[in-house]
Amino acid sequence: MFGKELHKVEGYIQDKSKKKRSVIYGKWTEWSVDPQTFESHKKSEKKGDNKKHKHEESEGAENDDADDMPEVQETVSVVPGSTLLWRIDSRPAHSSMMYNFTNFAMSLNELEPGMEAILAPTDCRFRPDIRAMENGNMDGASKEKERLEEKQRAARKERAKNEEEWSTRWFLMGTNPYTGNQDWIYTGGYFSRNYQDLPDIY
Repeated sequence: MFGKELHKVEGYIQDKSKKKRSVIYGKWTEWSVDPQTFESHKKSEKKGDNKKHKHEESEGAENDDADDMPEVQETVSVVPGSTLLWRIDSRPAHSSMMYNFTNFAMSLNELEPGMEAILAPTDCRFRPDIRAMENGNMDGASKEKERLEEKQRAARKERAKNEEEWSTRWFLMGTNPYTGNQDWIYTGGYFSRNYQDLPDIY
């Protein structure tokens, strides 16, 4: 994050006795290699013995289109014997008009046929302002957003009048049993698909 080379990372996977089992390196954990091989490669690279490998990469591991964001491409010296773990797919052609999202990110808010029957009516995919915005209707999205905000204010005022406390439905703040930190803990019930008593928030 704070290194001189953008997107370049190096890290270790250790066992419980703190012995280094593997090294990950590259752009956003691109490659994995044995720790001893990595250390000897780094030493020879510092001596200047390894300059010939600077742009050499194993077959099927080209850096072309490895990361279209940002436009300036960095290369890493690939340690012989490394395994390619992961490489980002190229962004779709229209990504720049969609906040540089990937195809996956663009599809997250889509309502596929049949989903309406199984999603909670409070699911954000039903938000009319987002639907309007994604359809390019910015004026309609702005009006819907205002309407929703007014509806929320009215509901809050009504709860205050009746001295009702707002509480979340499927998550409660509590201690995460795995980390010991305060976290939102799933309380169950969502997947029973019993949504009759949910508030009309849209």
